[in-house]
Amino acid sequence: MKVSVVVCTYSMDRYGPFSECVESVLAQDYDDLEVVLVVDGNDEVFERVREDFGEYESVVLHNNDENRGISYSRTKGAEIASGEIVAFTDDDATAEPDWIEKLVEVYEETDAIAVGGDVRPDWQTKKPDFFPEEFYWLVGCVEPGFAEDGEEVRNTYGSNISYKREAFLEVGGYDPNTGRKGDKHLQAHEAPAGIRLLEEYGKGMVFTEDAVVHHKLFDYRGDFRWLVSRSFWQGYSKRVMDLLYPNAPDDKSAYLKQLLTHFVPKRVKGLVRSPSVAEMKQLLSIFVFTGAVGLGYLYAIVTPNVVEKANA
Repeated sequence: MKVSVVVCTYSMDRYGPFSECVESVLAQDYDDLEVVLVVDGNDEVFERVREDFGEYESVVLHNNDENRGISYSRTKGAEIASGEIVAFTDDDATAEPDWIEKLVEVYEETDAIAVGGDVRPDWQTKKPDFFPEEFYWLVGCVEPGFAEDGEEVRNTYGSNISYKREAFLEVGGYDPNTGRKGDKHLQAHEAPAGIRLLEEYGKGMVFTEDAVVHHKLFDYRGDFRWLVSRSFWQGYSKRVMDLLYPNAPDDKSAYLKQLLTHFVPKRVKGLVRSPSVAEMKQLLSIFVFTGAVGLGYLYAIVTPNVVEKANA
């Protein structure tokens, strides 16, 4: 079963982590592997990529004619790829040597059309004492209670996600109106693809905890104001997804309910038994981030033509 791993990048500022990411993919234990590197409209970066990785037989290079965003770039990479499976990871992540092998095991042992794995935080600075693990999803890492091993979910996180390539392209890949592009705020480009796969094939994505990727978390991802803003735009994006796909599974609402009915009471009990400044900070952060998500959702409700603006 041939696997194509797509890694996208766009800036020289990210080249160091990108290079580490590519090296971790090239070092995979799995043999039948192709690596597709997509540069998003940056000639300087593309020349550096060609210089460093262009001579590898298993590596395919592409440079977009202009900056088109992460969703376009990933779909373009899947179109270029030749593998039966297409896997994606971020340019600031590194994969365990058996990452692809563990994803493939699920495809071989089940009838899965999509498989995703565990994304663990790799703090590049000291982890902020106010940051609760329950909100790791804000920074693209798997949070407690995300899913059981082997459970079917709508989608996993973008640093560790894969699809049967034919099925992924059949449903249109990633929507280019979602994901990172300039100052656009519509997030969660994996969700629409997962929803369309569910609608088309009646299957979700299988989560496997054995396939592990480490996601680098730089200083800004531990900045309180950045996290509040991120929470706000996650809420905004959720409202847009609700409008676009009103009948789709609502994973994040289910998790927020679990957060307030299970994790928060558990933290409160822990504080009563053993008071801690750091635990108090994290509990307060949970309420602030949850409130910001709600405000973002409300903002999208009162914003005229929110879907049209998101697609503009």
